[in-house]
Amino acid sequence: MQSIAALLPLFLALEFFGTTSTAVASGFAILEQSVRGLGSAFSNSAAADDASTIFFNPAGLTRLSNNSAIAAGYYISPTALFQDRGSVVVTGAPLTGGDGGDGGVDIFVPNFYAVWNASDRVKLGLGVNSPFGLKTRYDRNWVGRYYAINSELVTININPTVAAKLTDNLSLGAGINLQYAEAKLSNAIDFGLIGATRLRTAPQATDGSVELEGDDWSWGYNLGLLYEPNRKTRLGLAYRSAITHDLAGEADFNVPAAVSALTATGRFQDGSIDAELNLPDTLSLNAYHQISSRVALTGDVTWTNWSRFEELRVTFDNPAEPDNVQPENWHDTVRYSLGINYTLSPVWELRAGVAYDPSPVDSTYRSPRIPDNNRTWLAIGASFKASDAISFDVGYAHLFVDDSQIDLSSSTSGNLRGSIESDVDVVGLQLTWKF
Repeated sequence: MQSIAALLPLFLALEFFGTTSTAVASGFAILEQSVRGLGSAFSNSAAADDASTIFFNPAGLTRLSNNSAIAAGYYISPTALFQDRGSVVVTGAPLTGGDGGDGGVDIFVPNFYAVWNASDRVKLGLGVNSPFGLKTRYDRNWVGRYYAINSELVTININPTVAAKLTDNLSLGAGINLQYAEAKLSNAIDFGLIGATRLRTAPQATDGSVELEGDDWSWGYNLGLLYEPNRKTRLGLAYRSAITHDLAGEADFNVPAAVSALTATGRFQDGSIDAELNLPDTLSLNAYHQISSRVALTGDVTWTNWSRFEELRVTFDNPAEPDNVQPENWHDTVRYSLGINYTLSPVWELRAGVAYDPSPVDSTYRSPRIPDNNRTWLAIGASFKASDAISFDVGYAHLFVDDSQIDLSSSTSGNLRGSIESDVDVVGLQLTWKF
C-alpha cells in the first residue's frame, strides 16, 4: 500500500498536464477510464473484472478477491477540420483568414485505480482520473478567431470508494469525488470594428485578444448496485452525481496601441472573473451474461444530464465590462453500447464492441470551441495474463463523428458559417498488479 501511495503524486501530475483533448465521448466527457472497457466500447461495466469498476460501478469491487492496482494510459488522436462556407462580418465583407488548421490535439491521458480487502465482504478503493476534458486549438488568424482560438478544460478527480457484499447475490458501493477543474479560453477581438465610428478604424484591421482562465475545487459522489441472479449473469446500476464548479480567475486583454483610446471607458481592462461550470450527472444500466465457457456478452445504456449546461457565462469584476455569454442549451443524451468477450486460452482474452453516442449539442448554438456531433464507436481489445500477479490489457477504438455544421452570428464577431469534419482514434495500454 505504501508503494502505491508513493505513485500518487506522479499520477496527479500526469493527470494535470495530460488530460485535455478534443472530447472523446459526446459533449466533453472522457470515458477512457479502463482499457478493458475501451476494447468493448465501454459496454462491460457489469463485468466488474478489475479496479476500474471504481469509476463505472463501485459495487463491482466486491468481485475482486485480491488487493490490486491499475496504471493505464491512452493516446488520443482527434481531428477537427473546419471548412468555411461564406463567413462574413456585419458589413457583409468576407471574414478573412484561413480554415484554422487541425483544431484537434494529440495527447496522452493516464488514470490509476487501487483496491484493498477490508474483509471478505468489504472492499476499499481509490481512483484518480479525469472524467471531463476538452481542448481545441486553431490558428490565431483563422476565419473563426473572434469565436475561438484556444479552449481548454482539465479535471482531476480523486475518488475514494467503499463496497460491501450484502448477500451472495447483491452488492452496494459508494464513493466521494473530490474534483479540481481548470478552464482556459481565448479568442480574438475585432477592435477595428468596435472603434470604426469613434476612431475610424476598419473591421478586421486591428485585432486584439482576450484570454480567460479560472479554476475551482468541488465535490460529488457516485453510487453503485450489482445484482447476480446466477453465476453467469450480472446486472448493474450506477449513478454519478452532478458537480458544480464556481471558477474564479483572471481576464487578460491584449489591446493594440492604435485603439488604446477604447480603454478610456473602463472596458478591456485586465481583472478578476467568475464563471459557473455545471457538469452533468449520469445514470447507467448495464449487463453481463456468459453464454458459454468462452463467450460472454456485455451491454450498457447510460443517460447523461447534459441539459445542466445551458450557457457559458463569464462575469467580470470590472463593472464596465458586460458579461460574456455563449448560449449552449444542450439536451440530455442516452448512449448505447454492446460488446463480446472471448476467452482464447487461460492467458489470453479478446473483446470487441460497438456504441452509438449521440451529441447533446443544439445545432443552433454549436461553437468551434466544442464542435461536437453524434459518434459511432468500433472497438477491439485483448488481455494477456503474464503471471498470477501481472496482466496487461490493450485496446483500440475508432470514432466516426458526423460532420458538425456551424452558423453563429454576433454584432462584433460576425457570422461564422462552415462545417467541421472530425474523427478520433484511441489506443490504450494497461498494467494490472495483484498483491
